[in-house]
Amino acid sequence: MKLKDKVVIITGATSGIGEACAMIFGQEGAKVVITGRNAEKLQHTKDKLEILGIDVLGVLADAASESDNERMAQAALNKFGSIDILINNAGISMRALFEDLDLSVFHKVMDTNFWGTVYATKYCLPEIFKSKGSIVGVSSINGYRGTPARTAYTASKYAMNGFFESLRTEVMKRGVHVLVACPGFTASNIRNNALTAEGQSQGESPRDEGEMMTAEAVAKAILQAVLKRKRDIVLTRQGKLAVFLNKWIPGIMDGIVYNHMAKEKDSPFK
Repeated sequence: MKLKDKVVIITGATSGIGEACAMIFGQEGAKVVITGRNAEKLQHTKDKLEILGIDVLGVLADAASESDNERMAQAALNKFGSIDILINNAGISMRALFEDLDLSVFHKVMDTNFWGTVYATKYCLPEIFKSKGSIVGVSSINGYRGTPARTAYTASKYAMNGFFESLRTEVMKRGVHVLVACPGFTASNIRNNALTAEGQSQGESPRDEGEMMTAEAVAKAILQAVLKRKRDIVLTRQGKLAVFLNKWIPGIMDGIVYNHMAKEKDSPFK
């Protein structure tokens, strides 16, 4: 097993990409620390991992809380004695036009997606320096190309990408690997839990989840990128095309993206 006895922390690991990463890294021999805000879901994921023979610690924690992130890092050290890999996966989305959006929703998205990443990285970094390990940011194609009705989500992912680019350059001579993984549309519950203009969960994805990349496929790509210590990965054909075209024809992409998003079910565009 390629990651035998390495200690991997995965935030927001009670479903989707986070849970898939916990399973795949654990099956490679890693000791896994998972976090989540819901005690029942956290225990359910922990039970599934233990059935597979994975050594796992569950930490009830809110990614948006600095103190919870500090406690998470300390719990990992108390249990396993080191931290080798941090996967910043916890995230929340939103779907509403900016003009209608309550700014508390914008803050909530930034607090979870961006500040949660900053907090977790800050408190795990000293141990990752020691192990010359890896820091992973699960970002998004939205970190390269903004989409309408997702201003807060896009801002949080651009901020993540910039944070990691700067941090990567700081630590490049100290043996620390920094990976930014940008999935395209992935079948997970992040769209079901996306926040409306007033901060309520939208409850139903506006997209066909069956046509998307699976969370397991994303997790496998992240695993291989960590093992190869890649700088960044952009996933799905659509995602790679969007990044490429936005670099070379951004003005034309404005119209393409608008038209594409306007076709979503219950689109906020009138």
